[in-house]
Parts: sequence; structure tokens; C-alpha cells
Amino acid sequence: MDPLLPVATPPSNPDGGDFFGKSRSHSGGMRRSTDVFGILVATSAGIVPLVILALLAFLLYNAWPALHFNGWGFLTGNSWNLGNQYGDLVKVRGVEVLPGARFSILFLIFGTLASSVIALVLAIPIGVGAAVFLADAVPPRLRNSASLLVELLAAVPSVVFGLWGYVVLIPFTARHVYPLLGHVLAFIPFFGPPTYNGYGLLTSGIVLALMVVPLITANMREAIAATPAALREAGLSTGATRFEVVRKIVLPRLRLPLIGVSTLALGRALGETMAVLMVSGNAINGLPHNVYSPISTMAAFMVSQLDSALQDPSGMAVSSITEIGLILLVLSMAVNGIARLLVSRTQPR
Repeated sequence: MDPLLPVATPPSNPDGGDFFGKSRSHSGGMRRSTDVFGILVATSAGIVPLVILALLAFLLYNAWPALHFNGWGFLTGNSWNLGNQYGDLVKVRGVEVLPGARFSILFLIFGTLASSVIALVLAIPIGVGAAVFLADAVPPRLRNSASLLVELLAAVPSVVFGLWGYVVLIPFTARHVYPLLGHVLAFIPFFGPPTYNGYGLLTSGIVLALMVVPLITANMREAIAATPAALREAGLSTGATRFEVVRKIVLPRLRLPLIGVSTLALGRALGETMAVLMVSGNAINGLPHNVYSPISTMAAFMVSQLDSALQDPSGMAVSSITEIGLILLVLSMAVNGIARLLVSRTQPR
């Protein structure tokens, strides 16, 4: 450029900005909008931990008398006794309770964990198999319809599953399935007779498995569909069959999604109430003798015993039920924490 030629300058904007319309007032408005959006996002993100803290505070406050009265024995014993409701209140460990009152929930903890584990053992293979079938075996024109049916199954209310278990599953298993299992698997501890009347641990696990299978299937199908097509084509180009591609290429990549969806399924199973209440048998004050024995879970027990607990004039029964809710919340949070730890350790570094 000739240094003697004048340099053209862009005309000024009356609003104080440049020629292209980016005024200072417009930039200030953009900054204010960004600040407001950031505040809204931060507030929304802070609601979740605040809700959890509020729940913990509520449960701790209402369960504090029970925590003081029950101690660690609450987790190690098998006795739920409101006491003599016709007797006068007595003071034990600094709190007033009915004579003979004693609360411990080892049988509930065992029933909750055992039924949830049985549900996952049954649901994970079925859910992953169904996801592979929907992603690879179903014709493309039918894939969306079949997937929609699975997702609709996840929307069925839990009480419907419980009603089906009560009307169909319990009579069928009590007459035809459990006697055969008890005879064939008698050599395996915890699977031998007696097989009881159909209500119990295994029935609860089956119903819970049916409830979480759609959740596992829907999430795993999306994870399988996200597998890069180049990897599949590379496997097929080496002469591998479609089954070998799925088994050796697709499934090994699903470790992290499987851990995540298993955690969601376990959380659903741990907190399920009505369906389990209808098929578990609601047994109390004892551990099950085998997989056919009646049980009760923490969530189902809280619902079934709340009415009788309200008759306790000391309020200790309601406080102890609140303590069950506190333990269930802590257990669910611990399960999620363990899952995140497993995910962090299995992620490639």
C-alpha cells in the first residue's frame, strides 16, 4: 500500500458501536442475558443437592429418637414389636416407649437386597439379549415399532405388575414351578423344599425383574446402536459372523453403559413398594429359609406397618419407620457411589 494514500475509516455508528451494528448497548444486553442464564443454570443445578440435603435433614430430625433408642441393634436384630399398647409408657435410654417395644430390621435389609439381586440376575441377561435382538436382528422397518413396545412396557404402573403377580404368577409357580425346582435343585443350598405357597423371595425377584427389564433393554439398545459402523464392518470383513461381531466387538464396548443401567435398575428395585407388597408374603421377624420363603422389604414394610405404627402413643414406631427410610436413602446413595467408582476405574485412561 502506498503510504501517501489516505486510509479509509469505517463510518461511525450513532449508538457508539462500530459500523457493523455491534453497539456497546447491544453488547451490554448480551452480557446481561448471559449472566441471567448462568444464574438460572446454577440455580437449577443446585436444586438437586438441596433436595437431597433437605430429605436427609427431614429424615434425621424425625428419626433421631429412634436412632437414640435403637442404636446399632436396629441393623442386626430380627424383632419388630410395638410393645404393650395397653401399658403405661416407660422411659428407656432417655426416651418414652411402650413396655416391651423393640425395633430391628435385619430381615428387611436382607429381603430388600436379596430380592433386588435376584431381579438383576434375571433381568440383565434378558435385557441385554433383547437389546441385541432389537438392534441387530429385527428388520429396520420393524425396529422402531418393537422398541416402542419395550418402552411402553416400562410405563406400566407397578401396581399392575403386582396384580399380575398376585393373580397369575403366584398360583402358577406354587403349583407347577416351585415344587419342580425344589425337587431338581434340592442339592443346592437355599433352593430345596419346602416351597410354601408362592409368596416369597423368588416371586418378588421375578416381578422386580420384569419391571426393570424394559429399562435395561431401552438403554442398552441405544448403546449398541451407538457402536461405530466402521467397527462392525471391520469385523465382518475379517470373516466373522454377525454373532461373533456382537460378542467380540459390540458387547465388550458396553461395560460402562451396563454398569450405569444396572445401577438405575438396582435403584428401581430397592425402592419398589406396591408390587413387592402384593407378592412377597410380608413376613417379619425372621430371615427366609430358602428362596421360596415369604419376605418383606424396607419400602413395602414402611407402607404395610405405617397404620399400626400410628397407634403407638409414644411415636417411637413412626420414628423407627422414618429410620428405615433414612437407611433406604443412604443405601441407594451408596449404590450410586459404588457404581460411579466402578465406572471411573473401568474407563480407559
